Amino acid sequence: MKPTRAILDNPIAGYVVILFVAIFGGIALNQLPVQLTPEVQEAEIKITTTWRAATPEEIESEIIEPQEDALKSLPGVVQMLSEAQRGQGSLTLTFRLGFGLERALIEVLNGLNRVPSYPVDVDEPILSSTGERSRPIAWFIIKTLPGNDNDIANYQHLVEETVQSRFERIHGVSQSDVHGALEQELRITIDPYKAASRGILLPETAARISAPEDTSGGTKDMRKRAYNLRFLGGYDTRDLSEMVLQWRDERPVRLREIADIAIRPIDRNTFVINNGDRSIAVNASRETGVNVIETMEQLKVAAAELRENQLKRAGLSLEQVYDETLYIRDAIQLLFTSLGIGMTLAIAILWGFVRRWRVTLIVAVSIPISLFAAIMVLKLTGRTLNTISLASLALAAGMVLDASIIAVENILRLRAAGRSMYDAALQGVAQIKGALIASSVTTVAIFLPILLLEGEAGQLFADLAVGLSAAILTSLFAALAMVPGLSHEWLRHEEIEDRFSATWDRWSDWLMQLTADPQRRRRLVAALFIVPVVLSVWLIPKADYLPAGNRNLVFAYLLPPPGMNVETIEKEMGDVIATQLAPHMTGEKEPKIQQYFFVAFSRGAFMGARTKDPDDTNRLVPLMNGLLRDFPDTLAFARRASLFSRGNTRTVEMNLQSRHVESLIE
Repeated sequence: MKPTRAILDNPIAGYVVILFVAIFGGIALNQLPVQLTPEVQEAEIKITTTWRAATPEEIESEIIEPQEDALKSLPGVVQMLSEAQRGQGSLTLTFRLGFGLERALIEVLNGLNRVPSYPVDVDEPILSSTGERSRPIAWFIIKTLPGNDNDIANYQHLVEETVQSRFERIHGVSQSDVHGALEQELRITIDPYKAASRGILLPETAARISAPEDTSGGTKDMRKRAYNLRFLGGYDTRDLSEMVLQWRDERPVRLREIADIAIRPIDRNTFVINNGDRSIAVNASRETGVNVIETMEQLKVAAAELRENQLKRAGLSLEQVYDETLYIRDAIQLLFTSLGIGMTLAIAILWGFVRRWRVTLIVAVSIPISLFAAIMVLKLTGRTLNTISLASLALAAGMVLDASIIAVENILRLRAAGRSMYDAALQGVAQIKGALIASSVTTVAIFLPILLLEGEAGQLFADLAVGLSAAILTSLFAALAMVPGLSHEWLRHEEIEDRFSATWDRWSDWLMQLTADPQRRRRLVAALFIVPVVLSVWLIPKADYLPAGNRNLVFAYLLPPPGMNVETIEKEMGDVIATQLAPHMTGEKEPKIQQYFFVAFSRGAFMGARTKDPDDTNRLVPLMNGLLRDFPDTLAFARRASLFSRGNTRTVEMNLQSRHVESLIE
């Protein structure tokens, strides 16, 4: 009873504790990173290796298989997924949950060093970390303004130098990607007839063009100075046409005689359609542990600056079409509203029974103390403010009142029996201390083991365990120390009388009569056991891993027939989708679509759409599925995007493996 006596003897200390918790809890609340969902630390490393013009078979045998042999025995790897396509191969390593990303990167780098060699013209492998933190939190669309007739795809360099670089300088943005634009390349188109007439061999010409480069010649000391020597072997683009390939009949054969040289966009392998118009899409992905709302505010400021300056001068527009914080703000607002309503109802019901404002306030003070303390614990343990942690606070708002209600009720009972307020507060808590501790500890024992769970579930719901446990234990301290102290200060001059004593007596007599007979008692116990079990079995909801949420986004992935080029995808899919969705954009047909996008690349395409009214999102799913089913030989499906980025929680994945493609197809 030391905490109780300490507060009773020094009431100022109680007020200081309340003030301390309120101030530091408010600071912690302001500093907690705000995110949509809890962090799930899954290390996933993707290795991308480019070999220009190589076939998938060559990519597999010369790049993928040596990398797999070197990396297959890495510690912590649970899955290795390799993909080979024309000109590029990728190998994705997934490590067990909790395996550090930094350690995973080191292990992969050490493993790649064991690869004996690559073909001569293979680019160095590129490593990238993917997973939860790589999910874009914002998408922006860039289009040409009226009067600008240039092809939007030719603005790759401008967008990378202005928009992408500006976004990546923002605190909290890990990376920004550009889609739908075309890079520039130096294209040398050789006329085979002219080359043959001059006896020029194409392999030798290609080797000669790629060989010249600047070379360091070391240093040369001359008197008091040291000079760096460089041999300029590289050609400027303007001088490349004068390169001498060979000598014929005592005259040089220059490159311009057999080839056209120009800087042009690369062959198109991607495009973006937004609301029927060709566009460039730019996204921004967050770093781990950042405040997404603060990062989004900086992104919007940067977008406004770009829109009014560099992009406006270039005749381009910039529009944000996806903002993850909208859902976060709605979720936070909903949970805070629910929290406020729950607190109000709890206090109102308490006042209805007690009918004393001071007693009601004594009990109600447990709510802010417990919640602020839980927020401080969330901050100290490195958690974030997300839908799970906010749910723990909403649940705790009603649970933390129990101990204080029991404590103040027993204090008032002893006070009404004629004891002094000091003795009533001290003895009232002492009599129920064991029961309160047992009740609180058993409640914590239900939630705290969640922290011991391994895997994704443990990481997702750890915030729930931490928030609830901290709030419950704080409410126990409030009941044992703060409630008796405040009762002694606020109620010692009041006359305590139980206005409902007659009601309690009638209820007690009714219960005694109900359980007077042994047969009745057995039937009552059986009913209290059987009825809840039957109701639980009858009302239990369908089992699922994670809730899908109610995001206003329908996403679809399209797998076109093998070998279909981008131009055909644009003509037979992109343009058709734009035509079919045009009436829904104008509102002629329902549901009305606010935004949609269609992104195509060399191996497939994906699209997404949002409705004007978020309540119409489910109506958009059958609309898009019906549209996608009309494409022949194309695998496509649309679904509502899940709240959790771990993918759709209602899908079954099957991996079919075989060493022979023919057997696999069968």
